[in-house]
Amino acid sequence: MLKRPVAIVAAACAALLGMTGGARLHPHVFAEARLDVVLSPDDRSVISLRHLWRFDELFSSTVMLEFDSNADLKLDDEELNEVADTISSSLAEYNYFQIVTADGRDVKMNAPSQIMTNFDDGQLIVLFESKPEEPIGLSGIIDLAVYDPTFYTALEFIEDDHMAVDRLPAACSRQVIRPDPDTAIAQNQQTLTEAFFNDPSGNDLSKIFATKLQLTCTQ
Repeated sequence: MLKRPVAIVAAACAALLGMTGGARLHPHVFAEARLDVVLSPDDRSVISLRHLWRFDELFSSTVMLEFDSNADLKLDDEELNEVADTISSSLAEYNYFQIVTADGRDVKMNAPSQIMTNFDDGQLIVLFESKPEEPIGLSGIIDLAVYDPTFYTALEFIEDDHMAVDRLPAACSRQVIRPDPDTAIAQNQQTLTEAFFNDPSGNDLSKIFATKLQLTCTQ
């Protein structure tokens, strides 16, 4: 069992904020996100995803209070490592809030070797890199989405450039897709029930709300 409230990042936000039931219908933790897609040296495949999340000040202050064991109003390296370990164990259950498909087929991602945390201007920063089990060849359609299937955490890509690919070949195009929530709900009304939103384990259908980066390659 997780002992630290930072587990909210994955699944326990309602517990920290004292919210239950219907309060789960919308997120209560917010983070500005960035995704950098790393290509192989020959620019023919995706070899890793680099994530950066900057959490809102309310959640960050809660993390500070919980993990600042010596009460000096800052987190030293040992305390930051404890935050990172807790986040890592929490996110593992949810595939680190990422879903990757190639031509509609799920791509299995390895767990990141390390999660790093820091504080900047009173906000918690989380960084990690994950790699697919096998490089993803740049052909067909590749979708990369970052989202919390439990709806507790909203990971927001403020600018389209915050989902980036360096050296994308000319045979590939890049598009950031931002689903309209009202349209998504209307199109999936029969499945988006109260039980769906209150499922603590999340639901695969929640990806219909996720902002995603779509790469389309003709080679």
